[in-house]
Amino acid sequence: MTLPSLFVQRMQAFLGPEEFAAFHRALQQRPVVGLRVNTLKISPTDFLRKVDWTLEPVPWCPEGFYLRSEDVRPGKHPYHAAGLYYLQDPSAMAPAALLDPQPGEWVLDLAAAPGGKTTHLAARMQNQGLLVANDVQPRRLRELAHNLDRWGATHTVVTQALPGRLARFFGPVFHRVLVDAPCSGEGMFRKDPKARSTWSPSLVQRCAQMQRGILKAAAHLVRPGGYLLYSTCTFAPEEDEGVIARFLDEHPEFEVVPVPHVPGFSPGRPDWLQPPGPETLRHAVRLWPHQVEGEGHFLVLLRRREGPEPEPARTPRRRAVPAEALRFYRAFVKETLTEDPVPQERLALFGAHLYALPPDAPDLKGLPVIRWGWWLGTVKKGRFEPSHALALALHPQQAKEVVAYPPDHPHLRTFFAGGAWSSPGPEGWVLVLVEDHPVGWAKRVQGRLKSRAPRWLRRWE
Repeated sequence: MTLPSLFVQRMQAFLGPEEFAAFHRALQQRPVVGLRVNTLKISPTDFLRKVDWTLEPVPWCPEGFYLRSEDVRPGKHPYHAAGLYYLQDPSAMAPAALLDPQPGEWVLDLAAAPGGKTTHLAARMQNQGLLVANDVQPRRLRELAHNLDRWGATHTVVTQALPGRLARFFGPVFHRVLVDAPCSGEGMFRKDPKARSTWSPSLVQRCAQMQRGILKAAAHLVRPGGYLLYSTCTFAPEEDEGVIARFLDEHPEFEVVPVPHVPGFSPGRPDWLQPPGPETLRHAVRLWPHQVEGEGHFLVLLRRREGPEPEPARTPRRRAVPAEALRFYRAFVKETLTEDPVPQERLALFGAHLYALPPDAPDLKGLPVIRWGWWLGTVKKGRFEPSHALALALHPQQAKEVVAYPPDHPHLRTFFAGGAWSSPGPEGWVLVLVEDHPVGWAKRVQGRLKSRAPRWLRRWE
């Protein structure tokens, strides 16, 4: 692998000859494969019992593992389609683990797509509280929504807004805010040839300017006593220590919080800045590919000092669901489920889509919202059609009719391909399981099940 020559010169100056040689050797090695278990659906212990893969724990993430088995295609396995795990670079598991959101809090992921860190936050929050996942790129937002559907996240709102607009809308109401900032991508060089070919010193400077703007908005979203975690997947001090040094200078209400010691985590380097930055930046951490198994990350945890309580969030605006839509939904619940998964007061209809709003979600009128909460399904002419998101967040015992198959069963391959297969039984909606975990809906008509797997899922065929 050939690295950009100017990048090599910079890193040699920062690291020195001996450490740069170790860094360069690491970039020539194959990337490691990591997976993070979805604790909303299964414990790490039970997952380890379920698979015969060689897995080793990631030191900084209790639910994270290195996948050592080379004969496994984890992205094609039905367990992945069931949302039992997320494939993620182990170093990218550190931000949500260090931010450590708690159940019941309000949390914002400011640059969320494609959803690796968002799903991690959702699992740590145990589907309690409010998680706002925001991004500005439409194509990446679709992937974010699909990943949240697969994950079984039910308390998450997805928005498409610039950070400044969110700051003006919400104000300082969030207990924790994650800014995984767009960056020059030096930590992606080993995996992504495009990251190497597009890198330049001017890109580093442009990214640093953009990051300063994002952080400026993020500062107005953190409540007094709340936390802001800034991370990048680049090693450039201009985008890391430099951005934070300027932020601290402009926002004295924030302080750097020391993070727990993890072997291999390297302290921040304020001495790499000209002039040198504040010594508190040594509490930041950098994950190097020659010191830990991962592609690389920079992280710093900031805390807003205590102050007056923020104004109450906007009063929730409950939307009465039209009687006809409610009748179709109740008919579906009566025919298909053993219980209504959400209380009626949380139901809201946006267009033809029926949602279960997070319990304490504020009125979001005026924001560009992609997902208003847990998408239950679509009201169509004369019927209610359940969503994939509903299936993936249900427990098998909540469905009256289920079919369960082992991971290698041919009927599962047919399901993922969008096909049909013979299955005697009552007509109507059936929850399809891999073992005891939902993977989606099928509909039984005249003794045959027809897959209702969404098109985006059919890559699991």
